[in-house]
Amino acid sequence: MHLLTEEQKEGVFKAIFERRDIRVFRSDPLPKEKLQKIILAGHHAPSVGFMQPWNFIVVESQELKEKLAKICQKEVKALAIHYEDERKTKFLSLKVEGIREAPVTICVTCDPTRGGGHVLGRNSIPETDILSVAFCIQNMWLAAYAEGIAMGWVSFYKKHDVREILSIPPHIEPVALLSLGYTDHYPDAPLLEQANWEKRLQVRDLVRHDNWNDACRWHF
Repeated sequence: MHLLTEEQKEGVFKAIFERRDIRVFRSDPLPKEKLQKIILAGHHAPSVGFMQPWNFIVVESQELKEKLAKICQKEVKALAIHYEDERKTKFLSLKVEGIREAPVTICVTCDPTRGGGHVLGRNSIPETDILSVAFCIQNMWLAAYAEGIAMGWVSFYKKHDVREILSIPPHIEPVALLSLGYTDHYPDAPLLEQANWEKRLQVRDLVRHDNWNDACRWHF
């Protein structure tokens, strides 16, 4: 195992702690080489049984981005019925996607048939294919941060709408729409925390020792 220098370690943790989910982008084009590095980082994520269930659809067409943005807004309006009064007003004021503005959106998918009928580890826990795609997305996020590129994960959509727009086969899961671009608005804290939508939980309240009923013994 190769050990990192102190400076390298600081860089890893800086990316983990300062990565943000961004919704506001400039229209400046992104260098193809940086996009390739971000996708390559995603492809080097760990996957259960080494199934590598992901695919990447790079969307640069403004027409397609407009269609994707519309189905996201449709879903926002549908979800708004779950909130009332001030909470509903705040929800509708949140900017939940920047697909139109971002120069590139990447749809990351999951192929549940990748690796065939028996994949080491997936037979016991079938959802490990989706979890593996989540590792891929996290790698992409950290790589984007390292390249000075903002990224936003859009999840407000119906899967069948995305399949139709991007001609995705019915058995493939469109897990995420990732918008990428440069931004002039990079917050110090997560956007939903800044908007007082939610607060970060205390890690001490989430750690147990030996069993669920034994409280955290550490001081964070």
